[in-house]
Amino acid sequence: MQGVWTPEQIRAAEAELFGEVPEPVVMRRAAYAVALHGSRLLAESCGTTSGRHVTLLVGGGNNGGDALWAGVYLRRRGAGVTAVLLSPDKAHPEGLAALRRAGGRVVEAEGPGADTAGIGAGAADAVQRADLVVDGIVGLAAHGGLRPVAAELVERVTVPIVSVDLPSGVDPITGAVDGPAVPAELTVTFGGRKPCHVLSGGAVRSGSVAVAGIGVDEHLPAPELYVLERADVGAYWPIPSPADDKYSQGVVGVAAGSATFPGAAVLAAGAAVQATSGMVRYAGPAADVVRSHWPEVVATGSVTDAGRVQSWAVGPGVGTGGSGREVMRYVLESGRPVCADADAITLLAEDSTLWDSRDPETPLVLTPHDGEFARLAGDVGADRVAAARDAAQRFDAVLLLKGNTTVIAAPDGRVLVNASAHAWPATAGSGDVLTGLIGALLASGMDPWLACGCAAHLHSAAAELAAFGGAGQAAPSAEGAAPIGASALLSAVPAAIREVRAAA
Repeated sequence: MQGVWTPEQIRAAEAELFGEVPEPVVMRRAAYAVALHGSRLLAESCGTTSGRHVTLLVGGGNNGGDALWAGVYLRRRGAGVTAVLLSPDKAHPEGLAALRRAGGRVVEAEGPGADTAGIGAGAADAVQRADLVVDGIVGLAAHGGLRPVAAELVERVTVPIVSVDLPSGVDPITGAVDGPAVPAELTVTFGGRKPCHVLSGGAVRSGSVAVAGIGVDEHLPAPELYVLERADVGAYWPIPSPADDKYSQGVVGVAAGSATFPGAAVLAAGAAVQATSGMVRYAGPAADVVRSHWPEVVATGSVTDAGRVQSWAVGPGVGTGGSGREVMRYVLESGRPVCADADAITLLAEDSTLWDSRDPETPLVLTPHDGEFARLAGDVGADRVAAARDAAQRFDAVLLLKGNTTVIAAPDGRVLVNASAHAWPATAGSGDVLTGLIGALLASGMDPWLACGCAAHLHSAAAELAAFGGAGQAAPSAEGAAPIGASALLSAVPAAIREVRAAA
């Protein structure tokens, strides 16, 4: 499980480290890591570093200093290096002097011979002939999009970009992209991942993220956020042991769909079937349709006839009228862990008396998208982590806030993040599949926060497998993929489980 730390946490850890190691030494460690990863990218794209050209986009302060020192190390590997200074009077003096001593070239972004966009001739030439660009424009203290000259330079880049610590223009706390921002192929960050690497648009703009050790590890506090890796999900996913039977692995009850709209029932029940080797009981008016698709499901017409279960997955397609309200009341009174989605969330938002049906000790998972969240707890806003964390504490429930970056908050403040580079699960019925996956994991006895994290990760992995035709892990781009429906995602669940298990 990877940790994610806020800029404030990293800065505090660095301040402690500087009491042991001089700050210039730490900067050079960071810069060396940027140069090393930059050389690898050049080797992949050009076959070699020597004789290739690297352009540094250099802002003020230490972030620009890291880029300048990285340029020094790249010069030593035989690359030609040009630093484009966006704020010449604020450029890191030691880094600038070192680059010049190493034979690097220095130009100003708005220097002589400026074109109609205000870009100097030297800067325009440096970007045009670059084989690799290093983004050292702004650091972790910056907010908002790139300024016009920086944005214009970035727009002209046609080669891979390595960002120093974060893609410039991305909000370091929320990952929001509110203006022009760097689209990095690789971000080299120091000490640990930051929220901008895993949240919202920042997760996409960061590209691949490499964490470089600079010596702060022992000074870091507990992470602000966590990210499950593929191997973590594979290790946690429940697999039957020789001593297990269908009951010991968990019996999940699914209350979803209607006679008119049975699709939600088929998808949610099917996901529960595919997720574990336990047992699935379906209860609702779509029982005959569910049986026709999934003959292994024990299907009845009412939640009161479902029999014993270890968890409930409830909400998709049940409706928001009187019958849906009674279903919700029944499952909350059952004393079993509940995953509430879709109509169940709307019912809870509209009828405060339903909350009284829940035993305070009964685990509850809420899985809203932004619109459902707004009905339940108000607008999400830019800080999705804060919104999810506040709602989880308010409702004493695990809150899974859906999106391209899924945020999972526990009532005790723990937050898991699942970021995806693609949006393949953004299709009708996809959420019903996720509900079934979570319900099955809850029935197995897994901690609800962890169950949501594992289900979200696998859901995304299955969508990518389906989009790419079932071969291999996530691709770096959408090339060769095709849009999918929820049925295709559901069919890929077993293959996704095999993949995460193989990684464990």
